[in-house]
Amino acid sequence: MLSFLLKNQEIWHYSGYKTHVIADFFYEIQNEIDLHFLHKAYIFSQENNLPFLIIGWGTNILFSEPVFRGVVIKNSLTGWKYDNEKRILQTHSADSIWNIAESIESEYQNMIWHRFIGLPGSIGGAIYGNAGCFWLEAESNFLSVHLYDMRSDKKITLTKEEMQFSYRSSYLKENNDLFIISADFDLARINEKYSSDVDNIYFREHKQPKGNCCGSFFKNPSRDTSAGMLIESVWLKWYHHGWAYWSELHANFLMSEGESCKPSDLIELIRLTQEKVKQEKWIDLVNEVKII
Repeated sequence: MLSFLLKNQEIWHYSGYKTHVIADFFYEIQNEIDLHFLHKAYIFSQENNLPFLIIGWGTNILFSEPVFRGVVIKNSLTGWKYDNEKRILQTHSADSIWNIAESIESEYQNMIWHRFIGLPGSIGGAIYGNAGCFWLEAESNFLSVHLYDMRSDKKITLTKEEMQFSYRSSYLKENNDLFIISADFDLARINEKYSSDVDNIYFREHKQPKGNCCGSFFKNPSRDTSAGMLIESVWLKWYHHGWAYWSELHANFLMSEGESCKPSDLIELIRLTQEKVKQEKWIDLVNEVKII
């Protein structure tokens, strides 16, 4: 047993759903010196055949059980800087993508990440899952990412090409030995797949629900077919199962009543929804939120 690992730690506040969850082992990384402890914690998990989970803001995680029988690492590496002349952003992985986008727009009048204002989550999470909204994605202005290989105790850097970005995915999803330290972005030019004239701030304030959730739960099957539209079409919008429900405001927002809601309430509602959409629409709904 490693002395720096906390035992039986409450981690409910590290998930957007706020369901009651306890981790068997827990450690928080607050600076790059702590990476050495991360290596030890990772090896400990491997030697004892324990699940190993890294979390940032927890805005894309659903715990399926009230106890996580493994090691949870909380990433709290923050600190970013922006070179307005070169338009280069350097940021640590636990910084808020929303706060950075808002600061760069207000302080430097650079609106290139305007659509990220209101997007919950960390830079690391956004890179890991190639997060996006209104057709702007993490890969759009990405240059490189600086990683820590927890197995070999070494630092490496990957380019955009090496990251193999795709819709809500990246190279990191298949390589769980790597921890995101920081990343670099080129904010000098717009580089997006599709243009959009959506007022994202108005949309989030008036069209997206507020409460215990992780944003859109399912991936959109295509650009023209939204998961929310499918859920609504099978009459599950505002449907409740226990203390879990699909929002009345946006059908693809899975909501919980916090600690009153059991993980099983959420899991069963997800299963029921996938089953009903498959039966009636012949479409497989794929999770965007990671179920642990």
